[in-house]
Amino acid sequence: MSSREAVTEEVTTSSYPVYLLPELIKTSVSPHEEMKKAFMTEMKAENIKQFLYNFTRLPHLAGTEENLHLAKQIEAEWKEFGLDSVQLAHYDVLLSYPDETKPNYISIIDEHGNEIFNTSLSEPPPPGYEAVRNVVPPYSAFSAQGMPEGELVYVNYGRTEDFFKLEREMGINCTGKIVIARYGKIFRGNKVKNAELAGAKGVILYSDPADYCAPGVNPYPTGWNLPGGGAQRGNVLNLNGAGDPLTPGYPAKEYTYRLDKASGIGLPKIPVHPIGYHDAESLLRNMGGPAPPHNSWKGSLNVSYNIGPGFTTNYSTRKVKIHIHSNNKVTRIYNVIGTIRGTMEPDRYVILGGHRDSWVFGGIDPQSGAAVVHEIVRSFGKLKKEGWRPRRTVIFASWDAEEFGLLGSTEWAEQIFEKSVSEGFSCFSGNYTLRVDCTPLMYRLVYSLTKEIPSPDEGFEGKSLYESWYKKNPSREYKEVPRINKLGSGNDFEVFFQRLGIASGRARYSKNWVKKYSSYPVYHSVYETYEIVERFYDPTFKNHLTVAQVRGGLVFELANSVVLPFDCRDYAAAVSNYAYIIYNLSKNHEEELSTYSVSFDALFSAVKNFTEVAAHFHESLQQIDINNLLAVRSLNDQLMFLERAFIDPLGLPGRPFYRHVIFAPSSHNKYAGESFPGIYDAMFDIKSKADQHKAWEEVKKQISIAAFTVQAAAETLKEVG
Repeated sequence: MSSREAVTEEVTTSSYPVYLLPELIKTSVSPHEEMKKAFMTEMKAENIKQFLYNFTRLPHLAGTEENLHLAKQIEAEWKEFGLDSVQLAHYDVLLSYPDETKPNYISIIDEHGNEIFNTSLSEPPPPGYEAVRNVVPPYSAFSAQGMPEGELVYVNYGRTEDFFKLEREMGINCTGKIVIARYGKIFRGNKVKNAELAGAKGVILYSDPADYCAPGVNPYPTGWNLPGGGAQRGNVLNLNGAGDPLTPGYPAKEYTYRLDKASGIGLPKIPVHPIGYHDAESLLRNMGGPAPPHNSWKGSLNVSYNIGPGFTTNYSTRKVKIHIHSNNKVTRIYNVIGTIRGTMEPDRYVILGGHRDSWVFGGIDPQSGAAVVHEIVRSFGKLKKEGWRPRRTVIFASWDAEEFGLLGSTEWAEQIFEKSVSEGFSCFSGNYTLRVDCTPLMYRLVYSLTKEIPSPDEGFEGKSLYESWYKKNPSREYKEVPRINKLGSGNDFEVFFQRLGIASGRARYSKNWVKKYSSYPVYHSVYETYEIVERFYDPTFKNHLTVAQVRGGLVFELANSVVLPFDCRDYAAAVSNYAYIIYNLSKNHEEELSTYSVSFDALFSAVKNFTEVAAHFHESLQQIDINNLLAVRSLNDQLMFLERAFIDPLGLPGRPFYRHVIFAPSSHNKYAGESFPGIYDAMFDIKSKADQHKAWEEVKKQISIAAFTVQAAAETLKEVG
């Protein structure tokens, strides 16, 4: 046993149950490891299964009585589990609901304005759920009201490059048209924003079988594919981290100043509506105009996928009309916040959260994650009842209104952000292998922990989770390790990581990403039930348990390790890698780099300094005297504040609430993470920008900001004085 391990044992023994001490003396296992083993063993797949069943009996749309009832149920159970405190935190945010008396739908109209085809108003209910009430029909939350009509244009996935293809290469103008885009590839709100910028006056979204039906699999209920009448609900905001659209930057409490509803941040200006692929086939069947520019524009419907505008000659007088009557209204939401107070550092926090609200039953999103969090809370509570406490305070959160734009988590962080000091985690979206997205600070912690957890995968009996994860999804950037993804958005860690610079991560079981179809086709539909999980995805709930062990284990280590288990060397390696990637991207413009005197030298100099300082800091960390609690506190603060050193208080251009200079959600896809986003966005499609001098000056500015920020991070790790 090293001297450091011995001291760790001496310092922390008093925090553990007395009944464990004789066993610890016999086995020479540190109390930290013994308690972690007890914690991990306490979690049971059967409990997660039961929690998921209970959470999915009724719809739990944010702002409804059903969701408040579930919040109170979780509050009561967390108290019963033994947490120190549990409370509801409410906020009054802008939400969006369909009009119960005026349904939303799409129609085809003839030259006289008569409707000759209407899309479905609802989804056929899954077996066993026919009598369930308050199922919200498919809709796009925060869509503008209106009934525009016009010629239809097929825009593939509605990506930036898809609109570029139409406008710049095919000469198809979307101004005044209604566009139809298939779901997939990018966040739906980005599709709507792209359509707005192209001049469209309405958007139709649908799930193409090419993206939402796995080959050889039946539609639900006999398989896990999306039925033809199923449609994906979802918000179409472009908040860019702002939180509640009416109170950007501030908590949506009773005393907060609110913008006018029409002036809310990120609200679309045109009507939007989602439909099933059976209805989409009817709309696309008689499209005119040119053929699709590439086979990648073709889905799996029995149609030509012609672009339009409008229909073929035989149907040229027909138009498409969107009918949207949804209303936006300020509505109260409730987070459930539970706490176990820390012993040595009660003012340092580790946050474990997942959202509770769902579009309908939420069998996978979010309740699989909510059930996992519930079991982690129960297991922590069991240890606490037996006398154990973590070194640092652990906060558990059941977030509300995530589906409406990450509102519950963002409002809470806006209200108490000065107190938050550590991490946030969040779900389950497949059954192939582990997927982790996290800050580079946590890479080694994740790898170390997954080596301790047995793999649940067939063919990997007796192997570790790390081994199956590496075999199924090796890193594209580093040799001989599993792939860890950059943090983007679309989850409740956003405000903590992108705005506040709090080291964050998420872990879930996921699909085989080599496959081109969706991780789970019934996403955000009425068919996302408990049964689809229990019958098709994880019948034994072994994958759920594995995710609980990963997420719970990470929280345990972060809350209880004497020295925070962060490795700044991995951050330095990642920053260096991303600097070379963005530099290599710039080499496509070598002539312009010379003409406008654009240099990356300052950035590479800062990266070199950061790398050297990180290596020196890590060496110093190995020599720390754990008996010197002040020294431990100081070094932990340096590690903790390293992530915050990458925060620019002015934010990214046009996105002031995204402040992380190294990582941000892509401007063109909220779900994906982009490295050095300021530089990347400045260079995106730069040759098409009208004022080239101004465009390259912005690139130079963003390189300067990046260089300064990386150097500031290096200074964070230097010894004071």
